[in-house]
Amino acid sequence: MNAPIRILMVEDEASLGEGIRFNLIKNGYSVEWVQDGQAALETYHESKFDLVLLDIMLPYVDGFEVARQIRTSSPQMPILMLTARTSVDDRVHGLEAGADDYLTKPFYLEELLARIKAMLRRCEWYRQTPPASDLYRFGENEVSFNDFRCLAAGREFVLTQREAILLKYLVANPNRIISRQELLENVWNTSGEIETRTVDIFIARLRKYFEPNPKKPVYIKSVRSAGYMFSSAELNH
Repeated sequence: MNAPIRILMVEDEASLGEGIRFNLIKNGYSVEWVQDGQAALETYHESKFDLVLLDIMLPYVDGFEVARQIRTSSPQMPILMLTARTSVDDRVHGLEAGADDYLTKPFYLEELLARIKAMLRRCEWYRQTPPASDLYRFGENEVSFNDFRCLAAGREFVLTQREAILLKYLVANPNRIISRQELLENVWNTSGEIETRTVDIFIARLRKYFEPNPKKPVYIKSVRSAGYMFSSAELNH
């Protein structure tokens, strides 16, 4: 019998935390619930988890910093951020801190469960579909889809899991226009009608990493009113 999926839930609002914890357990998950950022970091490093459910506004250490520290030590850990803040800047901040996705409060339980299932499905898809070669090169860039480590313009860094999943999908579909809706459905496993801005944020991050000039991309191109298209330097010769 497989062990249940383990979720670290970080939520300081007691009534909300109790409700989420109860329903997650009811749906077969194992949940460790902490109520401040410092406890979240200590608990995370003391045990093994499959996903982190993370509020932003926390005592001692906020959710942005918790996400950054978890991401530094665990690039592959799925992080779903919960936020009462609705501004685009706050969402971008959360994604840049390392969150893979976010859910704005108040939210329906069904949507939370759907997001969690989608993130876990993407993780499984990524593990089960290795590329023909673990090491992929385009232009002066080098990406290891095994451990998310990259080399670009002489700089070494590590992608987050969501960044790696998105890049892998683009690489697997070269020279084809891919709509934001398709990316949301196949990379985020969510409705193409939900938050296309998230896709744009992640595309911008990949361009920042890999494009010689992110404002004039040559690998991850925009197709006006249609979406994006990936083409490697090799494919252009």
